[in-house]
Amino acid sequence: MRLLYTLILYISLPLVLLRLYWRSLKNPQYRQRIPERFGRLSLPALKGSLWLHTVSVGETQAAEPLVRRLQEQFPGLPIVLTTTTPTGSDRVKRLFGDSVIHAYFPYDLPFAIKGFLKTLQPRLLVMMETEVWPNLLALCEQHSIPTILANARLSERSARGYARLGPFTRETFGRIGLVAAQSPADAERFLGLGLGSDRVRVTGSIKFDVRLPASLKEQGEALRRTWEGRPVWVAASTREGEDEQILDAHRKVLRALPEALLVLVPRHPERFDKVALLCQREGFTSARRTTGESCGPDIQVLLGDTMGELTLFLAAADVAFVGGSLVPTGGHNVLEPAALGLPVVFGPHMFNFSMISRMLLVEGAALEVTNTEALAEVIIEWLSDASLRARFGENGLRVVEANRGALDRLFDIISGYLEAG
Repeated sequence: MRLLYTLILYISLPLVLLRLYWRSLKNPQYRQRIPERFGRLSLPALKGSLWLHTVSVGETQAAEPLVRRLQEQFPGLPIVLTTTTPTGSDRVKRLFGDSVIHAYFPYDLPFAIKGFLKTLQPRLLVMMETEVWPNLLALCEQHSIPTILANARLSERSARGYARLGPFTRETFGRIGLVAAQSPADAERFLGLGLGSDRVRVTGSIKFDVRLPASLKEQGEALRRTWEGRPVWVAASTREGEDEQILDAHRKVLRALPEALLVLVPRHPERFDKVALLCQREGFTSARRTTGESCGPDIQVLLGDTMGELTLFLAAADVAFVGGSLVPTGGHNVLEPAALGLPVVFGPHMFNFSMISRMLLVEGAALEVTNTEALAEVIIEWLSDASLRARFGENGLRVVEANRGALDRLFDIISGYLEAG
């Protein structure tokens, strides 16, 4: 079955390259460092590195405290971080500079994986969240490289999809050395795919261990002063097909609260120009963060078209909507706004964060809406009632604090592998 999978990958390679080229038309960085995706690294051969695959921005951000602690505990250990996107690459460089090695994750082709392993010579591979690649796992097993699926989550929908592949799924998942699952429900789903109980542990989500800079609130207050104390809501990490709905909701908000400001932050930078044009076409007076335009009382929408400033916008806001949830992409991280004491609202599609979103809902820290009318009603109510906002925000802070500790448990697991090696 793995042979058929590999054959399909080779046949699909022209389409993969075409998609890479198409994405590069919007973001030229996709045209850079293409040999890395085929396992050709411009690095001298390493020995005994730790390979940590963090996919993109969110996973890289969540892994930051883990990487910092590993650097402190194992100062001579070469750490290689791989991502699949240029935004992930930028975040690695912004967070760690030259203290780690960054490379693009190779395609799951045997020759590409072999070239990668030959250069990195990793003593351990740690994959974040849901990264399961059959050839990578098979070759790591062949070369006696331990593998950990860390901060692992598996939605019911994904589990059903994997289960349809039967023996191939059991063979692939059976090669994972250890799964550190976010929740008991995630652990049960991994066990249902054939992993032995001795190789699945519940460690919790390291996203609860988010540590925001002490200066962030002060910076947020300074930014808020430039907005002259207006009621502000942030639509964070919005996806294709969602911005229109957000703007429709904001139009309704403005009827009740004409002074309200929406900070709209698309998930992907290649969409910034498109969303800016959308704001104009929909008749909103808008400004872009990158231009340094004044966000005076006449500005209805501020486009957050920068990278790495989302937490700053959240720190300056009253309310947070978490994107990727009004369209079926699975939602994004709800814990950063919760950790800032903001009330959180999201749409019905939160299957990538089902456990965390349910916890916030049960504890009265968040609300779920199904359409723009309901979203507008929540935003108006929260922006009009400071005590209500405070109650939701305090509940969110309590949830975050009560669930810290996953980072310690995951670090102990990784340290055990490194010390044993």
